[in-house]
Amino acid sequence: MTIDYQQKIPNNVDLASDKTLQRALEHWQPEFLNWWSDMGPEGSHQYDCYLRTATSVDQAGWATFGYVKMPEYRWGIFLNPQVPDRKIAFGAHKGEPVWQEVPGEYRANLRRIIVTQGDTEPASVEQQRHLGLTAPSMYDLRNLFQVNVEEGRHLWAMVYLLHRYFGRDGREEAAALLERRSGDADNPRILGAFNERTPDWLSFFMFTFFTDRDGKFQLSALTESAFDPLARTTQFMLTEEGHHMFVGRNGIRRIVDRTCEVMQRERTDNPERLRALGVIDLPTIQRYLNFHASVTADLFGADLSSNAATFYTTGLKGRYMESRLKDDHQLLEATYPVLNASSGQILSEQAPALNALNERLRDDFIKDSNSGVDAWNKNLEERGIDFRFGVPHKAFNRQIGSLAALKISPEGKVISAQTWNANVRDWLPTPEDCAFVQSLMGRVVEPGKFANWIAPPSSGINGQPVECEYVRFS
Repeated sequence: MTIDYQQKIPNNVDLASDKTLQRALEHWQPEFLNWWSDMGPEGSHQYDCYLRTATSVDQAGWATFGYVKMPEYRWGIFLNPQVPDRKIAFGAHKGEPVWQEVPGEYRANLRRIIVTQGDTEPASVEQQRHLGLTAPSMYDLRNLFQVNVEEGRHLWAMVYLLHRYFGRDGREEAAALLERRSGDADNPRILGAFNERTPDWLSFFMFTFFTDRDGKFQLSALTESAFDPLARTTQFMLTEEGHHMFVGRNGIRRIVDRTCEVMQRERTDNPERLRALGVIDLPTIQRYLNFHASVTADLFGADLSSNAATFYTTGLKGRYMESRLKDDHQLLEATYPVLNASSGQILSEQAPALNALNERLRDDFIKDSNSGVDAWNKNLEERGIDFRFGVPHKAFNRQIGSLAALKISPEGKVISAQTWNANVRDWLPTPEDCAFVQSLMGRVVEPGKFANWIAPPSSGINGQPVECEYVRFS
């Protein structure tokens, strides 16, 4: 499906045929641009950036590259093609035709799902708005901007659904998406992880590795939705989400590469010595990993959730890869293992699968995260370095669910508050860690140059050389 860039709002949904909707979105558009001016990447408004812009939603030609001034990026509304005769794949309505309009009885829950997803998109832009001032290279600065504009477009995707299908309530919710602010004490973003600061590039790479991976699994579950416009919208969003995870995976790999290079050259693994040489020691990277993995694990919600059961039964939100799962897709009698603590141990207990859908999605996320971390460990092994990264146990450092009241080690052992306090500096970033990492954050934007603490990438973007002038400042 080709995207029409001749219109004020680029789209492939024939927006021009619905003048009322078109006017409503054109009224929202300047408010979005004001938000971008206030809360988008700081100092970027006059830059020409080598960005990818979607031109169609098919795999053969969904993007084109070119220099664009950041505020002139053509955000728009893009849905995957409609699948003829698509049927609902799960829940009480399994086998019925998918919905093209919102069933009245599910209106409130569906709006809640869309608003919660939509709120994460501007939140991440706000969290990252200062990072361009400390970019470790022009290559990384360009990748940051690509992530930012795509998060902005994902906001447009959710706002379209709110305006098109939810009337006045939807318009009010769309306005509120531009009013909340990440970390604001009075009007914060909806989900906790999106109110955390992202003060440095190690945090940014961890965020895109873990928190955007949460986005992958949440969006994948929504691609199964019986509400067809939501399913088609999130299918295209997943295409862009993959790039965000690449930025994180590749960024951390490059940090590890540079640290390993210095470790081997200097024949030391002493953290203080490595810090003096201006690179990030591996234990510090592990502590950042622990923090971001645990904060992201909380995004999946409580281990047992009646809301998740309701969303599934009513067809609003499925499971990851629903169509590939070998069961009845209704789960009326099925069970799924969840964790509980008893007598100082964590035990696995069977619970109704409908209520454990958050836990199942969290497990899918952890499995996927481990595969990425395994790639970094393979790199360490090939270099002959005796250190291995690990994703902490899913009960570690939890703030949501039945395990939140407990102190649990990264290995998954229930421990006392005293033991936690004695070891937490080895498990989570300390103020000293954060201060050190931030001390490395000096801007490097000469083409082909990189900060001392990160290695260059193995290749450039879209066939361009690594030393390409990806951002033009004049």
